[in-house]
Amino acid sequence: MRIIISPAKKMRVDVDSLPCTGLPEFLEEARTLRTALRGMPEHALQALWKCNSSIAKLNVDRLREMDLERNLTPAILAYVGIQYQYMAPGVFEREQFSFLQEHLRILSGFYGLLRPFDGVTPYRLEMQARLAVGGHRDLYGFWGDKLARRLAEETDFVLNLASKEYSRAVVPYLPPSVRLLTCTFGEEKAGRVVEKGTVCKMARGQMVRWLAERQVTRAGEIRAFSDLGYRYDQGRSGPNHFVFILAK
Repeated sequence: MRIIISPAKKMRVDVDSLPCTGLPEFLEEARTLRTALRGMPEHALQALWKCNSSIAKLNVDRLREMDLERNLTPAILAYVGIQYQYMAPGVFEREQFSFLQEHLRILSGFYGLLRPFDGVTPYRLEMQARLAVGGHRDLYGFWGDKLARRLAEETDFVLNLASKEYSRAVVPYLPPSVRLLTCTFGEEKAGRVVEKGTVCKMARGQMVRWLAERQVTRAGEIRAFSDLGYRYDQGRSGPNHFVFILAK
């Protein structure tokens, strides 16, 4: 099993808490993207990043000084966001970290596909950014089927806990030999399942934590997830789509 999740926009540097165990597999692609970004004027970068001037300045400075091989932070600690707060990797034990290193993969517009202990440096580049590079009009074209092919080499079962923005870089390219299971976390309103961004991120992070604590690798066991008030809804679920409803 491989679990795919989204990154977070906000990142931090932490070179002391845990050691990195390697570099990202698609480092050459990251170098290509770094070169493309460095070739853009600051106003164009701000438009690409869709951020205010202070955030743009921070990331322009990061880009100028960016070293992809030194002073790196393990990917699992580098991202700061609601999903990662609920995953709470800082308080995992060795067994749980080992589980994540084998089974968890973080999708990234800049790095492509990350193992939890790959060393990364702060960047700003969302997967949906319209960055024309390598003859492609955007990052979906740039990455193509590379990420899906790599996952298919590792496993025949992908658990999709990523947002649509990021899963779109993988799902269309997975071969039929790989089972894709997507989880939805929602509330029932007027007979429909409604997803809300913040609570979805909370649930995705919590599920990763739950899987790691119980060392879950089989699809059937995932139905037992009941943290944060969610319950598996058999009537709305199917073999490749598990729906969890927030209890009222």
